[in-house]
Amino acid sequence: MSDALSPQPTTPAAPAGPAAPLASAAPGARIIAVTSGKGGVGKTFVSANLAAALTRRGQRVLVLDADLGLANLDVVLNLHPKITLHDVFTGKAALDDAVIAAPGGFDVLLAGSGMVEYSRLTPEVRNQFLNVIQALTPRYDVVLLDTGAGISDVVLFSVSLASEVLIVATPEPTSLTDAYAAIKVLAMQQKRQHVRMVINQAARPGDGRAITSQLQQVLDRFVSTESGRPMRLIHMGDIPADPSVRDAVMRRQLLLLQTPGCPAALAIAQLANKIESTLLSPAA
Repeated sequence: MSDALSPQPTTPAAPAGPAAPLASAAPGARIIAVTSGKGGVGKTFVSANLAAALTRRGQRVLVLDADLGLANLDVVLNLHPKITLHDVFTGKAALDDAVIAAPGGFDVLLAGSGMVEYSRLTPEVRNQFLNVIQALTPRYDVVLLDTGAGISDVVLFSVSLASEVLIVATPEPTSLTDAYAAIKVLAMQQKRQHVRMVINQAARPGDGRAITSQLQQVLDRFVSTESGRPMRLIHMGDIPADPSVRDAVMRRQLLLLQTPGCPAALAIAQLANKIESTLLSPAA
């Protein structure tokens, strides 16, 4: 795996983005960006089920669909909203009318698919998105930003609004290589000194911790040396490969509602417990 994770000189530079997190501009809820280096790793699945698990623990949760170009949170939750973030951005609807309840008891603000005009980070998109965040965060304990995958300028801007970043990856080399690239950008451009990581579809107990440790060694050798600052990778847990996940996805139901006792659901509940104790407690 270390060969797959070793940085290559041909790694493309990320588009220009904010130099540092902007979370201080939006007081209120703890904002957590759930992101990934590549698509297809279960990022939106984690966002939705983590929201349900945090809601069960008494947290007031909003999931904001920040994947403006290829949003699919509505598909995962089997929701058919009449009003989306697109309508809010274009002035066709009020923000309050776009926030709806999801199965699991949390609120969602869905982007709607095909927001091509919002797939580039223009000053207008920045301002509109920031206004939405500032308006909604005082109402919740935690806001999960389900970002797009990769390191586009829109993704990096969404991540910059969060005080914490949760990277979702799988054990596959392509996923880990892209996760490394995303973490490097967060360290170099946004000057973050830590990100949190969850390994989805883990084959064996302990895989995620071993992967995180190996990835940390690569970060220490290259990113921390280059930036002059430490970049700490915090392992938040593993979600095991579980046939119940595919069944829930195909049925477009939350795993925590359909099979709450399966291994993957229990792992997500443990992730919620860890997030609550480390990030949402009064001492956090």
